[in-house]
Amino acid sequence: MTVVIIDYGSGNLRSVAKAFEYAAGDSATKIIVSNNPQDLRSASRIVLPGVGAFADCMQGLKAIDGMIETLNEQVIGNKKPFLGICVGMQMLFETGYEHGTHAGLGWIKGDVVKLQSQDLKIPHMGWNELNITKSDHPLLKGIENGGHAYFVHSYHAICKNEEDILATTDYGLPINAIVGKDNILGTQFHPEKSQEVGLKLIANFLRLC
Repeated sequence: MTVVIIDYGSGNLRSVAKAFEYAAGDSATKIIVSNNPQDLRSASRIVLPGVGAFADCMQGLKAIDGMIETLNEQVIGNKKPFLGICVGMQMLFETGYEHGTHAGLGWIKGDVVKLQSQDLKIPHMGWNELNITKSDHPLLKGIENGGHAYFVHSYHAICKNEEDILATTDYGLPINAIVGKDNILGTQFHPEKSQEVGLKLIANFLRLC
């Protein structure tokens, strides 16, 4: 198995790669950090991390010649398992409203909007409980309802279709913590920083058929 973690100038790539290496637990799984779209064609799994602003991350992807086209080819066309992390998850949606209005990849219907709270600090930063809404999903196998994950974000994704929501968390309002549509999955939290829950989720992602 080959897992390609996309390097487009955003994200804590080394810690993501180390978490995947640890969760894989065997030398037969190759973890590659790459900015070469050609590597996606030989990948078994594709991971899109993201740290920063929605528009900057989208621009970073677009700046790599052929990356968007190859992502669509491999994820939408060839149905390869895909995991977006944090802003990498947000980019799966149709539109982001951080510093203007910006088009996302449009793979999941919905928008990314600013967190609003009069009482809670923004950005939302720290450990929060997961409220699992689809416990039978293979990505969540062995992950208990109420398990803790680590979040750092000021914007959140609103799904147009409720069936795309796998888990939420509460931060003054329900926040979509894990989303999924067919082979396309995303976490608003950072699994590479979420210890037991995060490593279990990564291991489940690696086992997806």
